[in-house]
Amino acid sequence: MDKLLLQQQVLERLAEDLLQAEQAARVAHETATHEENIAENKYDTLGLEAAYLATGQARRAEAIRQAITHWRQFRPSPYDASKGIQLGALVSLVDSDDQQQQQLLFLGPSGGSMKLLSGAQQVQVISSEAPLGKAMLGKCEGDEVSIQVAPMRQLFEVLRVV
Repeated sequence: MDKLLLQQQVLERLAEDLLQAEQAARVAHETATHEENIAENKYDTLGLEAAYLATGQARRAEAIRQAITHWRQFRPSPYDASKGIQLGALVSLVDSDDQQQQQLLFLGPSGGSMKLLSGAQQVQVISSEAPLGKAMLGKCEGDEVSIQVAPMRQLFEVLRVV
């Protein structure tokens, strides 16, 4: 599986998300500043609510821009067994409880959490800051990965790393 192709798919998806966030921010800003939405009394808050929404969408757009920058600078490297799983690794995990439940994960920079299709395979993109991403760092094929999810501990086995 080509990591550079996965990186390109992430960048394309982030670009789409950025367009949506910018459009939502523009619409909310127009709503907030439209003359019909000037408050007539203290209970008339449509303009204020739209302003809050515009601010939130603008922050979301900025976070996506930062993610795009990180993903453009990202250079996935081949797996080095002496270092274990690092940023850029493509990891095949199996749930220790359900050996049939196999997952393919691509460990990348922050801001790219999404599911992609590579051929017929689904790939989950996660960051090294995600709990599972942190738990995988430094692990090797055959190692166990453990994360705490609410009251339960989940265990995975690393099947393969590329």
